[in-house]
Amino acid sequence: MPRSAAEVVVPGVHRIRVGHGDTENAFVVEGDDGPTLVDVGWASAPGVITEALAGLGHRPAAVRRIVVTHAHPDHVRGLAAMRELTGAEVLIHDADAAWLRAGRVPAGGRSGAVGSALDRLPFMRWTAVTPDRTVTGGESIVRTGLRVVHTPGHTAGHIALHHEPSGALLLGDAAFHLRGLGLGPATLAHDPDTRPDALAGLPLDVAAVGFAHGAPLIGDDVGAFRAFVHATGRTSTP
Repeated sequence: MPRSAAEVVVPGVHRIRVGHGDTENAFVVEGDDGPTLVDVGWASAPGVITEALAGLGHRPAAVRRIVVTHAHPDHVRGLAAMRELTGAEVLIHDADAAWLRAGRVPAGGRSGAVGSALDRLPFMRWTAVTPDRTVTGGESIVRTGLRVVHTPGHTAGHIALHHEPSGALLLGDAAFHLRGLGLGPATLAHDPDTRPDALAGLPLDVAAVGFAHGAPLIGDDVGAFRAFVHATGRTSTP
């Protein structure tokens, strides 16, 4: 399947591979007023996303909103261009909004020396974007079917999104599915010790799990994610 083709995760939720292989994903969620884009990707992603939208029968202007799971460059370097193409409103958690407006992860934004060194490199910066509004944990985003789950740790304002009509859970970087399930490198996280607590707050009665990094888990395969959360999270969620 071409990289620019959207793949059905569950009805109403599509995955777009904006990186090579399974390394980076964005998602399109169909809503009552048109599609919502979850994350964007690097600077090259808008072209891939535009082609994928066309395959779904959408012009870029059909996108009503872009929900950003967190302000890291591999999720937002293409955001300014995508907003220009679509005219969509941009939503992000309040705790990450200042990073998005600054166009970079600030000093102290990552816990480890390697992550901090990476953030000093020019290609890790992005065109500053001022969000149209911010979201909070527990909020339902109107006309999308998406409920926000605040999952701090990777960044202070990291969010996951539960698409309640389909039962899909879009995790951003709350967990990775690369060579197995994991939390990702601690050096890249803002406060890695809080990540297990964040996992424990996720809904587990879901039909599919989408990752920003890695292939989705669908149907019976979701059991592996439930087992991972129970083994990793400090408090189990039914």
